[in-house]
Amino acid sequence: MSASALVALVVSCLMWGTTGVVAAGMTPAVSTFAIGSFTMGVGGILLAVMCWTAVRRALAIPAARRWILLGGIGVFVYPLAFYAGMQDAGVAVGNTVALGSGPLFAGVIEWIATKRKPAKRWFVALGIAVTGLLFVGFARGGETIVGLSGVLLALLAGIAYALYSVAGSRVIAAGASFRGSMGAVFGAGALPLLVVLAFTGGPLVTDPSNLGRGVYLAVGPLVLAYLLFGFALTRASASLVTLVTLLEPVFATILAVVILGETLPAVGWMGVALLVTGVVVATMPRRGAKIPNSTE
Repeated sequence: MSASALVALVVSCLMWGTTGVVAAGMTPAVSTFAIGSFTMGVGGILLAVMCWTAVRRALAIPAARRWILLGGIGVFVYPLAFYAGMQDAGVAVGNTVALGSGPLFAGVIEWIATKRKPAKRWFVALGIAVTGLLFVGFARGGETIVGLSGVLLALLAGIAYALYSVAGSRVIAAGASFRGSMGAVFGAGALPLLVVLAFTGGPLVTDPSNLGRGVYLAVGPLVLAYLLFGFALTRASASLVTLVTLLEPVFATILAVVILGETLPAVGWMGVALLVTGVVVATMPRRGAKIPNSTE
């Protein structure tokens, strides 16, 4: 993976890591569905409008249209399944299952789509990172009673995340720019999310402080972060990119400790170290590699 792609992903993960802190400032009347549909619905429309010329070019590519549709389905399903899963299974378990399963599902979907098996080092790195994620999840709420339906919803969120990640990569492979790919995929998923927002978003859009936080979530962790994410997809495979994004809970945990005053026991910090180690193993250059953006 190139240095520019890695930097782009680290900045993306940092912005995604702020979502929990920002969402915690919403009033209790704001539902998780409203937060998710506003973030990805409004943010997806903004992204599509900002990149409209590139989006039109992407839509004109016949081979890209199927992936745009599939990616849009992933964008629509992800926030609804993710937030519902956390509500039932608990924040720690829901995050762990959704984020931990995402790279695995992305590797499988990309393997099927491209007929290329991920490198052995990717499997090793994934194992290290997921172990670390489990440690962090346990440290941040392992005592929570886990609902089976919540775990299944979190797995569905992981599949959805993997689907729109791989779809974005395939749209780029079909000849679109990363702006066109991200704008088309997120724009497709944003339209039905706006319908959900219409039914759930009243307390969010009518309160100035809630609305301000929602605008940040739509512009920062969605528009800016996913443009950087799309740029990284031009430099590495979706399976590797999604693995690197497991850095997001590292930043989320650190921000929760520093800003919200949460505590993290030693096992949690061990998990953070394992997460970072897994990403390092996945992204360090191969010995003797000639291509700087190798995905192995």
